[in-house]
Order: sequence, then C-alpha cells, then structure tokens
Amino acid sequence: MSIIEIVGGIVLLIACTLLIILGLMQDSKQDQNMTSAITGGSYDSHFSKNEGNTKEARLKKWTTFFCVVFFLATLVIVIVPAWFNGSSAG
Repeated sequence: MSIIEIVGGIVLLIACTLLIILGLMQDSKQDQNMTSAITGGSYDSHFSKNEGNTKEARLKKWTTFFCVVFFLATLVIVIVPAWFNGSSAG
C-alpha cells in the first residue's frame, strides 16, 4: 500500500463516521399534506424563513461538505495509484 492509499483510507474513515453521525443528528422532514391543510398546520413561520441560520441548516451544510470529501477521497484512492502503476509500467 502506498502513502496515498493509507492517508486516503484514513480520510475515508473519518468522513464516513462523520457522515453517519451528522445523518443521525438531522431531523426528519415532514411534508405538508392534507392533514396539515385541515388542521391548519403551516411551515410558514419565522423559523422556516430563516432556515440558513438554524441548526438544521448547519448540519445540512456540513453533511454536504463531508459527502464531497468522501467522494473526492474515494476517487483519489482509486485513480491515483492506478495512474502511477499504469504510467510506470510503460
């Protein structure tokens, strides 16, 4: 194993663990359906208008960030060693 694979594996483990934790911390979204229309439940509140400042918005941003890190680390682990092994054989 090369250094790139070891470091990439560590980054993958950290990103995967944080993705699982962040996914479990997020609240489930409830869709507006007929029940909310009948009972008068509405999501047009002060909190829904300021979604960018809430805990859920920060969790969503961090989840997106770690998804990108996970994807890029996976590409680096797969492509870079194959590229080095393929170019040194010629």
